[in-house]
Amino acid sequence: MAAPKPLRPAALRRRCNPARFRFRTTDDLKDLDDVIGQPRAVEALDFGIGIRQAGFNIFAFGPAETGLRDIVWRALSRRAAEEPTPDDWVYVYNFDEAHRPNAIRLPAGRGSAFRADMERLIDDLRSAVPAAFESEEYRARAQVIEDEVKEQNQAALQEIEQRARAENIALVRTPMGMGFAPMKDDEVVSPEVFNKLPEAEREKAAAQISALQDELQGVMRELPRLLQAAREKIRVLNKEVATYSVGHLIDSLRAKYGDVAEVVTHLNRVQDDVIENAALFRTGAEGGGAPMPGPFPPPQADLETSLRRYQVNLLVDHSGNHGAPVVHEPDPNYQNLVGRVEHQSEMGALVTDFNLIKPGALHLANGGYLILDARKVLSRPFAWEGVKDAIRSGEIRIESLGQMTSLISTVSLEPERIPVRVKVVMFGDPMLYYLLQHHDPEFAELFKVPVDFDDRMARDTTTNLLYARHVATQARGKGLKPIDKEGVALVIEESARLAGDAERLSTLTREVSDLLAEADYRAGARNAKTVAARDIRAATQARQRRSDRIAVRMREEIERGTILIETDGARPGQINGLSVIQLGGFSFGRPSRITARVRVGRGQVIDIEREVKLGGATHSKGVLILSNFMAARFSEDTPMSLAASLAFEQSYGGIDGDSASSTELYAILSALADAPIDQGLAVTGSVNQFGEVQAIGGVNQKIEGFFDLCLARGLTGRQGVLIPKSNVKHLMLREDVVAAAENGRFHVYPVETIDQGIEILTGMRAGRRRARGAFPPDSVNGRVVAKLQEFAKMRKAFASSGDGAAKQDNGNGA
Repeated sequence: MAAPKPLRPAALRRRCNPARFRFRTTDDLKDLDDVIGQPRAVEALDFGIGIRQAGFNIFAFGPAETGLRDIVWRALSRRAAEEPTPDDWVYVYNFDEAHRPNAIRLPAGRGSAFRADMERLIDDLRSAVPAAFESEEYRARAQVIEDEVKEQNQAALQEIEQRARAENIALVRTPMGMGFAPMKDDEVVSPEVFNKLPEAEREKAAAQISALQDELQGVMRELPRLLQAAREKIRVLNKEVATYSVGHLIDSLRAKYGDVAEVVTHLNRVQDDVIENAALFRTGAEGGGAPMPGPFPPPQADLETSLRRYQVNLLVDHSGNHGAPVVHEPDPNYQNLVGRVEHQSEMGALVTDFNLIKPGALHLANGGYLILDARKVLSRPFAWEGVKDAIRSGEIRIESLGQMTSLISTVSLEPERIPVRVKVVMFGDPMLYYLLQHHDPEFAELFKVPVDFDDRMARDTTTNLLYARHVATQARGKGLKPIDKEGVALVIEESARLAGDAERLSTLTREVSDLLAEADYRAGARNAKTVAARDIRAATQARQRRSDRIAVRMREEIERGTILIETDGARPGQINGLSVIQLGGFSFGRPSRITARVRVGRGQVIDIEREVKLGGATHSKGVLILSNFMAARFSEDTPMSLAASLAFEQSYGGIDGDSASSTELYAILSALADAPIDQGLAVTGSVNQFGEVQAIGGVNQKIEGFFDLCLARGLTGRQGVLIPKSNVKHLMLREDVVAAAENGRFHVYPVETIDQGIEILTGMRAGRRRARGAFPPDSVNGRVVAKLQEFAKMRKAFASSGDGAAKQDNGNGA
């Protein structure tokens, strides 16, 4: 098989011909409403949004640069606008268990109205209740009850007093109370006079006084009963007056919210509580305080604090919304998702009530869609469990992390759980999705709709025009200048470069959008009204220059001779390999010198990188494959008496990947055949056990990295790069590389087999097996066979000397 010719310049960069566009600038193009290049993702997304069965939540994954978050947001917003607006939710005081507030659902928009109505009711109660108790009618009726008690008490006392006078006994009132004393001639007898009376008369008076005292005590004992009866009458009166003052206020609300049974029930409880605690309004109006029964508020609470129980905590308000909500929570910690109970400081203590319950993203998205960043959710403690619990149970439970983990046992609020119906849409990178699938058994049950965003799309005449419309849409959306068709064509070519494939376009819309913005800036700097190809080109070059400091520094060290890389001359067993270094969003090709040394041994190829644990598993696999290729080709019937060593010179970091396996094989063949390799050439490509050169990644960066070094030292016209033929379709080289190829100053060779590659590198034919299985002696393969036969004879001679051979083999590392 003849050695391949260098690729034609047209094969190095697939051009987009602007002459095929029928527009002058992007202003002539309509906006592209559809998502470009994501048919699979769009289909899955539409399905996930539409289906309403349990567990069919969505996980969108792919490169963030595809704009998947914006795509998901737009799709959800369109669908949500067509759906009904969900209900409002409020929390109200629980008159039976104050620490367990009740949740009430109201039709959309009526939650805020209910809250405002209750605020007005509280204001009305502040004035209506005290006014009712200050009315003349109330005072008169209360006075009647009070007078009745006084009259009954006075009548009983007058009756005792009259009977005592009839017996010459006086009813005496003193600061210490009431008592009896004997009288004579309507005057109270003094103790001295009383003691001088006859004993019989004194005993009679004492008996009379004792009997009257018993009667007086009976009257005094009856007084508390009379007062209790009076208080009961006052309580009945107060209830009647309070009912009258409150009833008509709450009746209007009952009529307004008669279709919401929970609201009516709550209003009934409010009315009962106001009536029961009417005294609070009276004392509150006078500036004092009064105790109130029940766990809330505290016993010494004033009127304003107590009135908080009648307020409404509007948790979710859809009064200004149309359609279902679409909520994105940027900080998805546990409490931001499920809600929280806040506290406030009073008298040095933290207190709370139902008015301090705050909603979470799940509340706000209830009845609609919740968008979450999967990485953020998983990095926040208990947030992932909170999301799964809400989806699984269909309820939102508000509790602090301390309660959830049982770290604290203090009494706190336990709000009633709210039923939730929400479509959760999470987004993240593909690895995160697959890790969750593998490690979380609940994930597959709760997120059944994967939406996989691709990073590339097919490139043809139709998609080129679609991409042009996409560019126009991006430019108009950002308020950029129109782009002429030559500029659009260059954007398409840069998109293919970004995809790393001449037959594909990148769907990383953020990268393209940033390029357009910078090109617009360049056009503005030269006062142009449209963005031209020169602006796109300048933006591309400037973006590379901002990021290539490390690449330039490494190339400078090669030029200065610090790092030994030759780009001219020929050497056996030495070859230029190529690798790619990724630094953030910038990648570049780096040449490396790879050397091979051969000697007598037992058929072992020593990978020095692996021996010192700098080589990865994939690199070691490549070395084993090339070893087996050599054994199969050159030692079919006899053991291979070879010890070879491979090294990446001046490499001090880890090496992985098999893209240098063909390069390493060329170095060994060159060393065995003593066939010098042209140092103006560099090689990339992996090899299989049949000697076929296989595709690798980063082919454009590798070629450009070696080209930049050759350009810095001076192009000779003989320099170039060998790549796998299967990588030709991926070529989208820089324009300066293509220009050098057009001028015959740089070459790219497509290689299918090791034999093709070795011919290009050494200038010698590889040699094919003849009929009797031998290679031509003047070919590379023939010289390899000859060298291996020489090694075999040497090994046999060593073996005949006994221990010396063993020691020689061990010394060679065989």
